[in-house]
Amino acid sequence: MNIFNYFGYNSLVILSFFFISFIILILNFCTKDFLNKLLFSCYRSSIFNPLTYIRLVTHIFGHVSWSHFMNNFIYILLIGPMVEEKYGSINLLIMIGICAFVTGLINNMLFKNKMILGASGIVFMLIVLSSFVNIEQGKIPITLVLIFLFFIVNEIIQGIFKKDNVSHLGHLIGAICGLIFGIYLFK
Repeated sequence: MNIFNYFGYNSLVILSFFFISFIILILNFCTKDFLNKLLFSCYRSSIFNPLTYIRLVTHIFGHVSWSHFMNNFIYILLIGPMVEEKYGSINLLIMIGICAFVTGLINNMLFKNKMILGASGIVFMLIVLSSFVNIEQGKIPITLVLIFLFFIVNEIIQGIFKKDNVSHLGHLIGAICGLIFGIYLFK
């Protein structure tokens, strides 16, 4: 009797994202943050450095600590499979890639000395996308409006008044990407 017969890899993109990020978290710990700084953080660097372009997307895999990783992936594992089932694995993979790229690009254009890493922008994208799952033709779900308002207003307030190492702009970009993808895919 094989125990693996009882488990299903039910969400290809979300589970792969989880395991890749988990392995990177462990390797980063073993390298004392070197791996995050080299490949899994996005920050402004020379346009002639090929890693600059890779980090525009790979920053979503890096996390500072176990709690940072856990806080992101609790939401991703909770919401992600439902979104992946609704929109498909390929579409979700494309949305994650675009959201990561846009977040990295905007961070590099706007901030000279700000380094970002983590999947929280993806979390916000998934939260907003989840509001589109049960949408009816011609009707805007009240849950979408409430979720968008709560998260957007909170992130604007946090971004203005709270001085921390959290990329509130990344959260906003993720939510806006989720809204755009949801509208685009729903039409």
